[in-house]
Amino acid sequence: MNQENSMDELEKVLLYRFKQPRLFYQALLHRSYVYENPQLEQSDNETLEFLGDAVLNLAISHLLFERFPDYKEGDLSRLRSSIVNERELAKLAVQLNLGKYLFLGKGEEFTGGRQKPSLLADSLEALLGAIYLDSDLVRVQSIIKRLFHDYLAVDDLQHPLRALDKDYKTQLQEFTQAAFKKTPSYVLEREEGPDHDKTFYMNVLLDERMLARGVGKSKKEAQQLAAERALDVLRSGSMEQADQ
Repeated sequence: MNQENSMDELEKVLLYRFKQPRLFYQALLHRSYVYENPQLEQSDNETLEFLGDAVLNLAISHLLFERFPDYKEGDLSRLRSSIVNERELAKLAVQLNLGKYLFLGKGEEFTGGRQKPSLLADSLEALLGAIYLDSDLVRVQSIIKRLFHDYLAVDDLQHPLRALDKDYKTQLQEFTQAAFKKTPSYVLEREEGPDHDKTFYMNVLLDERMLARGVGKSKKEAQQLAAERALDVLRSGSMEQADQ
């Protein structure tokens, strides 16, 4: 399949046809590809990512405001954070098979760039930024509403926060403050690997006592995994597990 047909395929998946193909093309251009192909005289997708992040946050905020009109600002912010984050955006990008359509440099390709959560999440935001520039806010919001339908169609209307909230750091902090009147802290134990493919080892502590360890491809991911494991330890009532 050539690249032109591949991009046509992605438009069908999105149910959106670009009026300005150059914007669509830019949204799929990773900086590694632009660096290796200076003859393109084309910008990479990072500025579109910046715009798409703002558009996505506005659209999701609007949709949550409509969905839960009686919620307070803090609850709406938590809901938005549970949806608009690297982990969930990367999962959605995988569902769209977005990695298949990206233009990557040889080094990024070799190190599995098409499967990297941070790269996928950024590219999805760039794509939404491109759609916004190619159309308008109403059109891109309708696309976002369709793409994020499963996040907004909560079955248990009495407990939507519980159903949607996946920010384990927030959950852990609320748990420890309520139970112990203390706030957990995160310490980087070590990092391994070259700059383009690092692995981070993060410990979460409560009052200098280690609760759990998380390992991830970014500090944020490692912190989230550590917080998730710490919650399991604390909720089971077995503090002894924390030092294992």
